[in-house]
Amino acid sequence: MKVFYTKVALNTYLDTHKKNKQIGFIPTMGALHEGHLSLLKKCNEENDISVVSIFVNPTQFDNPADLLKYPKTFQDDTKILESAQCDVLFAPDVKEIYAENITATSFDFEGLEHEMEGRFRIGHFDGVGTVVKRLFEIVAPNKAYFGEKDFQQLQIVKKMTQKQQLPLEVKGCNIHRAKNGLAMSSRNSRLTKAHLKAAPFIFKTLQKVKMKFETEAPNTIIEWVEKEFEKQSLLTLEYFTIADEKTLKNIKNKDEKTQYRAFIAVFAGEIRLIDNIQI
Repeated sequence: MKVFYTKVALNTYLDTHKKNKQIGFIPTMGALHEGHLSLLKKCNEENDISVVSIFVNPTQFDNPADLLKYPKTFQDDTKILESAQCDVLFAPDVKEIYAENITATSFDFEGLEHEMEGRFRIGHFDGVGTVVKRLFEIVAPNKAYFGEKDFQQLQIVKKMTQKQQLPLEVKGCNIHRAKNGLAMSSRNSRLTKAHLKAAPFIFKTLQKVKMKFETEAPNTIIEWVEKEFEKQSLLTLEYFTIADEKTLKNIKNKDEKTQYRAFIAVFAGEIRLIDNIQI
């Protein structure tokens, strides 16, 4: 595996391959887990060269404390990527990405940024859009891979790519889960044993929501979810909603032609967990 820390070194290497090889790209913030490796597996299957970036992006953290606490495991991540047959690791520092101006660009995501996560994490998606656009311009991949756990982020990256007319395909990949159903996340490593034991309740609830959606009204389901979490001493519901997959707008009336998804955010102690399920 080749490791590069600068744009110039990365581009010098990739430019020799771009004419006749397909390049796949996975942007990450490190603290890698099985979910990331499932993206890498898909990337390896569909491309000649797989590039993974590790960059903890300061402009997408609305809470500075979260940035400080974000797990940094670069040496372990490097070993994981090598064993998983990653071809290229790009690990720039903040100055390499932002130069002297560590600020986010303001994007118009046509309202996608104002739903769900956008209501609770002000400016978050401008930070995401800024760094992903910059990484896409640097790596210039044919395809980029994102997990559906962050489904709103996936839709926003697709919208940004479309509006900026960037020449690549953004692909969403299935949520990778632990055997108990908990969606894999870098934040899971910060859960206490008690919270780790309680957290699978989130996905179990979503599975029940999927069944209920066949016969029950959305508002009835939302009220049921809220009551279920009131019974949980270790988990605090921040929000639960059922929304149109394309617009991310909350459902008003069911439409057979529309694909819906249930979204949830929960605090397990101070750790914030999100999940979703297609219904």
